[in-house]
Amino acid sequence: MPTVIALTRFGPPEVLRPFPIETPRPGPGQALVRIHAAGVNPVDCKLRRGDFADTIPAHFPQRLGNEFAGTVIALGPDVPAGGAVAVGTHVVGSATAQAYAEVLVVDAAGLVVKPPPLPWEMAGGLPAAGQTAHTALSQLGVKPGDVLLIHAAAGGVGTIAVQLARELGARVIGTASEHNHDYLRDLGALPTTYGPGLLDRVRALAPDGVDVALDLVGGDTIATSLALIHDRRRIGTTVDQRAVAEHGVRRVGGRSLPALREVVGKAATGQLILPVRTFPLSQAVAAHRIVENGHVRGKVVLTV
Repeated sequence: MPTVIALTRFGPPEVLRPFPIETPRPGPGQALVRIHAAGVNPVDCKLRRGDFADTIPAHFPQRLGNEFAGTVIALGPDVPAGGAVAVGTHVVGSATAQAYAEVLVVDAAGLVVKPPPLPWEMAGGLPAAGQTAHTALSQLGVKPGDVLLIHAAAGGVGTIAVQLARELGARVIGTASEHNHDYLRDLGALPTTYGPGLLDRVRALAPDGVDVALDLVGGDTIATSLALIHDRRRIGTTVDQRAVAEHGVRRVGGRSLPALREVVGKAATGQLILPVRTFPLSQAVAAHRIVENGHVRGKVVLTV
């Protein structure tokens, strides 16, 4: 029987454990995918802790995981014959709290073919970061000549956002831990440390001002962005709903199949890089500890 990783109560990483399941059958328009890699994201840790328990009721055992790469092993009725997705196709896709698994049923129409040059590990960590970064930059209207501040630029979303923004012709300032500064320089960003004094450090790097900000942290970083940028429609956050409600900044990100196709294509040709640190599916607990502690460069990915 295939295995999934799930939890039966909220708590620390140790609540995660394997569960056997019956192999699911794909329904109309669906595909059964054998998973090779699944990304681990901060939102997974929040779900595991119960941070959203008041708004998203858990149905234990609660599964996790929103992105994956794998091989199609069966198709349900109504999947077009001769289409891009067939049995044996290597694919990349998104899920909703269920990708920590050996097999997974998803809508076939939401799958993107994985090009052969794209490594499985990178492919498994690309959908969430890639789609979020791409859609956020589009929503914020990043354009040539903009000065863009990215809070937490060395993580998965930040890594992709830096590269896409540079392609758009923007100048990028990225916050990160000191040990990630050379990494950000290699991506084309001007690095600075976060924490007290950030506003002054950013102003020193951008004496003519900052045009747009992408917040991937929340909290105090919002205040810095508000002090730098007058137009709140050009301040976006992926995590801080309170700032959206209180300050009128934008909630950005989201899924987009065209965006996923684009970032997968760029990654396959080497136009985008995404460092990954891998753990076997059976070591999901260790993977969660790393992600929860922060300071991850790129993505943490579970391999199957």
